[in-house]
Amino acid sequence: MRLKVNNVTRDRLLADRAERATSFMDRFVGLMGRRSLAIGEGLHIVPCNSIHTFFMRIPIDVAFLDRDGVIVKQFPALPPWRATSVYFQAKSVLELPAGALRASGTREGDRLVFEQVT
Repeated sequence: MRLKVNNVTRDRLLADRAERATSFMDRFVGLMGRRSLAIGEGLHIVPCNSIHTFFMRIPIDVAFLDRDGVIVKQFPALPPWRATSVYFQAKSVLELPAGALRASGTREGDRLVFEQVT
């Protein structure tokens, strides 16, 4: 399933080719092994309240979202071989190419909306 991700607080498009990981295996593998993540791509992991970047080759932007899609914590350019804390408010995580959050002006407290792309 392809998704479009909009920051409705700032009226900015964050991704137009994001994917959703909901199965155990898809969530576990995530972006491991990817050599790159292009602008417009991303991964929405549901459910999720903590991540790691072990075995990853690239830094990523990370946004932890509550049930309403509001960013409760974000990490710009999280490098490989790191782990985050558990964020109990978070129900999902959006992973984007490094620099996407900064380029869009996205901040904690912003609300993101996901639309299925046909």
